[in-house]
Amino acid sequence: MPAVGGIGPGTGKEYPGNLTPYVLVTCIVAAMGGLIFGYDIGISGGVTTMTPFLQKFFPNVWRKKEADKTKNQYCQYDSQTLTMFTSSLYLAALLASLVASTVTRKLGRKLSMLFGGLLFFAGALINGFAKAVWMLIVGRILLGFGVGFANQSVPLYLSEMAPYRYRGALNIGFQLSITVGILIANVLNYFFNKIEGGWGWRLSLGGAMVPALIITVGSLILPDTPNSMIERGQTEEAKAKLKRIRGVDDVDEEFRDLVAASDASKLVEHPWGNLLQRKYRPHLTMAILIPFFQQLTGINVIMFYAPVLFNTIGFKDDAALMSAVITGAVNVGATLVSIYGVDKWGRRFLFLEGGVQMLICQAVVAACIGARFGTNGDPGDLPKWYAVVVVLFICIYVAGFAWSWGPLGWLVPSEIFPLEIRSAAQSINVSVNMLFTFAVAQVFLTMLCHLKFGLFLFFAFFVLIMSIFVYFFLPETKGIPIEEMNRVWKTHWYWSRFVEDLDYPNGGMEMSKGGQGPKNV
Repeated sequence: MPAVGGIGPGTGKEYPGNLTPYVLVTCIVAAMGGLIFGYDIGISGGVTTMTPFLQKFFPNVWRKKEADKTKNQYCQYDSQTLTMFTSSLYLAALLASLVASTVTRKLGRKLSMLFGGLLFFAGALINGFAKAVWMLIVGRILLGFGVGFANQSVPLYLSEMAPYRYRGALNIGFQLSITVGILIANVLNYFFNKIEGGWGWRLSLGGAMVPALIITVGSLILPDTPNSMIERGQTEEAKAKLKRIRGVDDVDEEFRDLVAASDASKLVEHPWGNLLQRKYRPHLTMAILIPFFQQLTGINVIMFYAPVLFNTIGFKDDAALMSAVITGAVNVGATLVSIYGVDKWGRRFLFLEGGVQMLICQAVVAACIGARFGTNGDPGDLPKWYAVVVVLFICIYVAGFAWSWGPLGWLVPSEIFPLEIRSAAQSINVSVNMLFTFAVAQVFLTMLCHLKFGLFLFFAFFVLIMSIFVYFFLPETKGIPIEEMNRVWKTHWYWSRFVEDLDYPNGGMEMSKGGQGPKNV
């Protein structure tokens, strides 16, 4: 049977370099770009359960939830207008990520991050002062433009700045910032909901200006990556920057490979069209399927609508928001586990372990909710132990996602693309992510109303499929220099048929000099 996973030992280069305080601080500041995405995910779910917010903008939902005293817990939030408020951001992010590809490639990663921060700030300002639904939607669209630019540029920036031995941990800083943003948003929702006068939702929505300012200011003080500087003709400055980043003077070999990669990328006139070439088949497949599967884990259902979900399974409003805070804290803690282990245990191990953990938890939650709510959605009086069991397994599920598909869904695509298609491929990755984030967010409440507890089994099915996909088709990328990444495809039992040595004439860019690479396994 052919080898399913990784690569043989001794097949690649080892560039000299250290994890310097300079690059560590730089990556921490850049990773804070994830705060805007995380804050929005956490805020939008909490705000949509606040009674004053629903009364002002979505009175039909409020009447269905409160005045009608509906007993069908599955359907009380089923409103396409309400879900459009939440999910319109992701359509905007999809469009912005396509534009961001050109900006990131031609003007640098920093400028994309700056645009992201400014657009997100404008959206938060409009939402905080919203008087009508159209203002909410306009604000969400601007927020989406900001998320699209940030999510396109920040993971690339981190993967290019980090020494290859620590690339996984530093890149996951982006996902850590997302989880911290979600947690902060959930805590703020809990306290703002208690403000007398019912205007706390304005503070929740307007508070997004703070993470927007962080990424805006951060983008102004961060250095550009050597890859980006070489791509824009700043060769000598790039070499000096590479020496400072790596903390050593002996950077000639890595610098030559970066220049070779840049020279190859300049021969590519149409990077979007190039993605369809046979030699990029593995890259395009991962750019599409990894974000597709990441959204169909069901995690955004939990994080968008955690307060809604906990309210639906019988918690009161405050308890629902507090349960969302608990899952947010679990999310942050489990992401720290991923930072510790991703460069030690490898990407594949975390993907597969997390998949098994999520699959088991989804089955248990479906059984628990099905046993109490049945198909009519009327749970009667819920015992406290039952609610605790559901929250516990949802937390275990969140932990499984937070150390596997959460961070790795951003890390792996950002590190596997050759420079000549990197910006375009990352835009495909973000676009697919946002498209399915939008789709899941838009149809979730309707699916909950119709599929009931079976919704968790729906997502469990996709967790099973994607775990099988990882086992057979995703090679291990731990410890591979980013400009040497092509050898993981050349040694893979399936993808090797698409990638040949002749596809990459600059031997130093992707392989050892002279083309002496590993044989197919």
